Amino acid sequence: MKNIKYLVWLSVILTTVISGCADLLEPAIQNNRDLESSYNEPRFAQGLIINGYARIPRNGWSFNDMATDDAVSNNENNAFFNLAGGQWAADNNPLNQWANSKAAIQYLNLMIVASDSVTFTVGNPMLDRMFADRIKGEAYGLRALFMYHLLQSHGGMADGQLLGVQIMDNPEDLNSEFNRPRNTFEECMQQLYADVERARSLLPLDFENIPSENQVPEKYRALGANRNDYNRIFGEDARQLLSGRIAMAIKAQAALMAASPAFSQGNTTTWVDAANYAGQFLQLNGGVAGISPTGLTWYSNVAEINNLGGGINQSEILWRTSLGGVSSNLEAQHFPPTQFGNGLLNPSQNLVDAFPSANGYPITHPNSNYNPSNPYAGRDPRLNLYVVVNGSTAGPNSAVINTAADGGTNDGFNRVEVSTRTGYYMRKLLRQDVNLNPNSVNGQLHVMPRIRYTEMYLIYAEAANEAFGPTGTGSFGFSAYDVIKAIRARAGVGIDNGDAYLESIKNDKDAMRTLIRNERRLELCFEGFRFWDIRRWDLDLTEPARGWRIQNNVGQVVNVQNRVFGNHMKYGPVPLGELLKYNALKQNTGW
Repeated sequence: MKNIKYLVWLSVILTTVISGCADLLEPAIQNNRDLESSYNEPRFAQGLIINGYARIPRNGWSFNDMATDDAVSNNENNAFFNLAGGQWAADNNPLNQWANSKAAIQYLNLMIVASDSVTFTVGNPMLDRMFADRIKGEAYGLRALFMYHLLQSHGGMADGQLLGVQIMDNPEDLNSEFNRPRNTFEECMQQLYADVERARSLLPLDFENIPSENQVPEKYRALGANRNDYNRIFGEDARQLLSGRIAMAIKAQAALMAASPAFSQGNTTTWVDAANYAGQFLQLNGGVAGISPTGLTWYSNVAEINNLGGGINQSEILWRTSLGGVSSNLEAQHFPPTQFGNGLLNPSQNLVDAFPSANGYPITHPNSNYNPSNPYAGRDPRLNLYVVVNGSTAGPNSAVINTAADGGTNDGFNRVEVSTRTGYYMRKLLRQDVNLNPNSVNGQLHVMPRIRYTEMYLIYAEAANEAFGPTGTGSFGFSAYDVIKAIRARAGVGIDNGDAYLESIKNDKDAMRTLIRNERRLELCFEGFRFWDIRRWDLDLTEPARGWRIQNNVGQVVNVQNRVFGNHMKYGPVPLGELLKYNALKQNTGW
């Protein structure tokens, strides 16, 4: 190992992450250190994997929903406003993951190579072995995660073949061959799956302290490790690092994408595979019984959030970012103007119409009891949890929000620059107990999940419906129907009539598919899923975003923003700069 000479381009990790502009292949001379420098500097070595964590795309909200039929931005300079309006290009791509994820993989590959040679402790080879296993496992799991994001952002059809990205399974140095063609999508998926299994072989299911000596894995007992040694490396102090359970979730996420219509050509991952990977994960959570009863409002469950010390998660959240301190930035972006916010994300009428009536029927169904003259009455309770409609309350004093064009406040339709363009404001994700009044600003703790359990249940429901039919259970004892029934019941939908609509379609695979997709749309709205879902489902990208304009107490549906997407845009582009540098790369068709 010590004969391997790779350059490590790492000066101060946080500086690299924050600046984001240092070229990995042309580091400043004073920052060049070869890999052997890390062997006796554990903090330097661990900086490699810290860089991987810092580059995870879901370290903050993207709000790419504003480029879909679910929402628009009220800021014409917003990247997603412009993307949805036809300004998405190979050299202008706010969804670009090429540089970020490839840089992360480079650092992770360096960590994998170095891990077996780093002295993490003073004179304790046994603990060094355990540290090396954990960090290597984390690196493999993170490498799978970044491959997933690369395929999601840049995988696509080129010359009739479904391509992924260039696989990087070893560190690159200045002598590496960079002008390489893209690997196939299938090859990239197999690399991802292999990395997940490597991670699972090295990591515990969860980072928790074990109470007895006989729970120390045999491979470490053979080295002389005791319970305290194990807990030091794999115990609760490591919570929120990538665990075996998280690696299983990443595998299920990637398999759902690969099995979907836009990516299934020339790819061996099937709906059965996706259902099995998600089902295996959910069995560990107790199946349908494990659905969190507080999963609807995890972002505002004050008692839960205030007791999240020590890396503990709410029952709804598998993996999250660190809490940080109290803040009010999210509310400042999205609160209505009368609550001193900028109202950035405006939910669409399209999304509002997707919420069924409280009895479970779609509002277009004759049994829905929907009243166009009183459109928000008797609706799915999630509508008022997630969207501020006309007459809703918001903010720390529960002020009534009037979105009418002639309502007399800046909350009204297109009244000022920061007013709503659709007649709606976002409520989900926001802490209504944040006060933005300049005379008495106060923030609150916020939770930013990377993976929620509800997402995992919806992955299973979608894949199981395709693989086994609506009521088929595979080998797991629960079906797509079971999952959707439980999720809707948690939301308060169909409670009074036994969810008659769901019962009416429980044997109709196509109708169940439509319902599952709609439940995913509602449950995960504003969390950055809709943009990718529309594309992997190979659906129409150009449905205009509509709004609800109220004037003289009369509401009217209006077209707010057309979506300008070509059919080829179900796949993202390879960055133009990469194509100009490397002629072996192929661009996705149409870009």
